[in-house]
Amino acid sequence: MPRPVRCRRIERLPVYRSFSPDDVAAAEDVRMTVDEFEALRLLDDEGLTQETCALRMNIARTTVTAIYDSARKKIADALVHGKRLLITGGCCEFMPVEINQEIMEKGSTCMRIAVTYENGEIFQHFGHSEQFKLYDTENGRITGEQVVNTNGSGHGALAGFLQAAKVDALICGGIGMGAQMALADAGIKLYAGVQGSADAAAKALAEGNLKYDPDAHCDHHDHHHEGDCGHHHEGRHQFGDEDCQRSRREGECRRDNGDCGHHHPEGERGHGHCHKE
Repeated sequence: MPRPVRCRRIERLPVYRSFSPDDVAAAEDVRMTVDEFEALRLLDDEGLTQETCALRMNIARTTVTAIYDSARKKIADALVHGKRLLITGGCCEFMPVEINQEIMEKGSTCMRIAVTYENGEIFQHFGHSEQFKLYDTENGRITGEQVVNTNGSGHGALAGFLQAAKVDALICGGIGMGAQMALADAGIKLYAGVQGSADAAAKALAEGNLKYDPDAHCDHHDHHHEGDCGHHHEGRHQFGDEDCQRSRREGECRRDNGDCGHHHPEGERGHGHCHKE
C-alpha cells in the first residue's frame, strides 16, 4: 500500500499563476503545482539550502529534491517548447496567518461570509481591501457580525488571511484571476461583481438569493474590469480546479441559462451560483 502524501506547507501563494509565450496562439499547458513553486521560491529566490527549505515546508529533504527537480523540468519544457506554464494543484497547506485582533468564535454548523468593506458598502477592489466585514449565518439568518482589518495584507496574503479567519465565502466587487485562484486554493467560495450595501448582500447570500456576476474580474495593473470566470471550488488544502481553468481558456463558460456549465455540490444552487442578471 503506497504511503499517503504529506501535505507541504506554503508560506506565500503565487501572485501570478500563468506564463505564456507572446508569439504562440494556442500553447500547450505545463502544470506546476503550488508546492513546486514554493520550493523554487525558497531555493532560488530566497537562496535557502535544501535542508532549510525542508524545514520551512515541513517535509523531508529528499522530497524537496524531488519536487524541485520536477519544477525545473517543467520550466525547461515550457521555455524550450513554447508551452504555457500554469501554477495550480498540489497537496498543500497554508502557513498560518497571524491576525492581530480577536475574531468572534465560529459555530460548528454556521457559514462565515466575508465582504470587502468600506463605510458600509462593498469595496470594489479585492486586492486593496483594508477591511472585511464578517457575518456568521445559520439557517438562513445572520447570527453575528464583525469588522476586521487586513493589517496591510496584499493580493497574495488576503486568501490566507481569510482562511485564518475561518471564512467560507467571499462577496466582493472586482477581483483578479490570481486572487480567484488563491481563494479556490483556500477553499473559499467566491461571489464577485456585487455592489451596494455589505449588510444587504450578506443577508441575500444567507437567504440564498444573492445576485452576482460570475464574469466580474479586476485587472489590478490597469484597474479596469473584464470578463473572467468566477467559479467556486471546494476542499481546504486541495489546490486548483483544472476543469474550471480549462473551460475558461476554451470559452466554455455557459451563462445563457444561468448555469456556468460546471458542477456544484448539492445545496449550492440556493446561493445563486452562476446566475447572471
